[in-house]
Amino acid sequence: MLASLLFLSACTENVSNARQENAQPLIYPDYLGVSIPVNIAPLNFCMADEAALCIDAVITDSHGHNLHGQGEESTDFDIDDWHALLSQNCGDSLSVTVSAKYDDGWHTYRPFPIYVSPDSIDYGICYRLIEPGYEVWSKMGIYERDLSSFDERALIENTQFEGCVNCHSFNRGNPADMSLHIRGPHGATLLRQNDGPITAYNTKTDQTLGFCVYPYWHPSGRYIAYSTNTTSQLFHSADRNRVEVFDEASDLQVYDIDKNELLLSPLLKQDSIYETYPVFSADGRSLYFCAAPALPAGSHQLDSIRYHLCRIDFDPTTGSFGNQIEIIVDAEALHKSVSFPRPSYDGRFLCYTLSDYGQFSIWHHEADLYLLDLSTGESCLMTGANSEDTESFHNWSTNSRWLVFSSRRDDGLFTRPYFCHIDAKGGVSKAFMLPQRNPRRFYRGRFFSFNVPDFIIGPTHFDGDKASQLINNEYRKDFGVRQ
Repeated sequence: MLASLLFLSACTENVSNARQENAQPLIYPDYLGVSIPVNIAPLNFCMADEAALCIDAVITDSHGHNLHGQGEESTDFDIDDWHALLSQNCGDSLSVTVSAKYDDGWHTYRPFPIYVSPDSIDYGICYRLIEPGYEVWSKMGIYERDLSSFDERALIENTQFEGCVNCHSFNRGNPADMSLHIRGPHGATLLRQNDGPITAYNTKTDQTLGFCVYPYWHPSGRYIAYSTNTTSQLFHSADRNRVEVFDEASDLQVYDIDKNELLLSPLLKQDSIYETYPVFSADGRSLYFCAAPALPAGSHQLDSIRYHLCRIDFDPTTGSFGNQIEIIVDAEALHKSVSFPRPSYDGRFLCYTLSDYGQFSIWHHEADLYLLDLSTGESCLMTGANSEDTESFHNWSTNSRWLVFSSRRDDGLFTRPYFCHIDAKGGVSKAFMLPQRNPRRFYRGRFFSFNVPDFIIGPTHFDGDKASQLINNEYRKDFGVRQ
């Protein structure tokens, strides 16, 4: 049986003579009524108003077991007792009673539930931390975080070389197959296959627009789908705090790792079409992507660019494409624009972002997540996941039950990672923010956005020192093109 636990801190006192409040507490982050994985880190939280002198929480299960956490700023639940409590309550609810001490004494609030899903979540997530700038960057890096604890480590940081790191990608969360893109004077794409050595590639060829970006692995591990984009950005005349990133040209290609060849199709490199964000279907026999009619030369009517969700056949045996493109979600009919398609690994759903126009939705406050049922072709708004601010990039857990996504709902400025549960019928739970030991200190004191979160099934074992040596070395292996 779990024992009640009181963490020693600057606030160590019993809740006494408390005023009983009829309302549930306002806490930060908002964890009221969320569904959580059985193996998630403790959901420490603060009072939202920041005026509390002490916060106290008691978590109770249906068997009478209690977990007690108290702190001056944030609850601080013992991690071992937290995991024991969750493991004993898979598929059941916990009740959380919060008390907060203010200048006028203690207040105890109406309890709220947390549901413990029997669906576990992957080992961790990998993301880029970057200051939310427009044209220049300072320190940035790629990091991994253990989701069952608060442990974070850097894979590589740009203090190890001159440039920018982005476009990290894994094959269904398996870091043994990994792609990482470097921009700047030491530009390269780093590839690792089957946990082998890292190779630095030059992905630009004389038959493609430019360097390969936006990677997505084929489930076999043999292929990677890429786009190549000529992009620009400008500020809105009515809102100098909002930048628009847009394509001036873009094409798609698939890289055959075994043969070191780019596979091209005339249907996927049309000058009259912007093609971007390619992803393979769960069975590897289709390629989903976003496509929009190109603007006339010199036109900046950016609010007229609307990307459809499209699909083309792909034969992994021969590396060949189908002879027609199918529109899955018609953007013009919706008067909206699709970006970031991501199919679930069980082949059941596809999640995408919908915004008013364009394909770089992180700066669009209206951007929301939608769920496409691949068996019926019907899409629905993911109400439990969405907010009044931006929801953008997202990825599935390997069991296809959890989604991690980027949101600006916290303060409208910085992108934070959120999670929601998606059941077998497409039901979406209320989203919750990535837990931290002291969430207010962490999120208010760390001026970085979490960028491109992706699940990993285990530690990456990525050697940043060896990678930086490759980056700083001039040698690059060239991509070939199938003739």
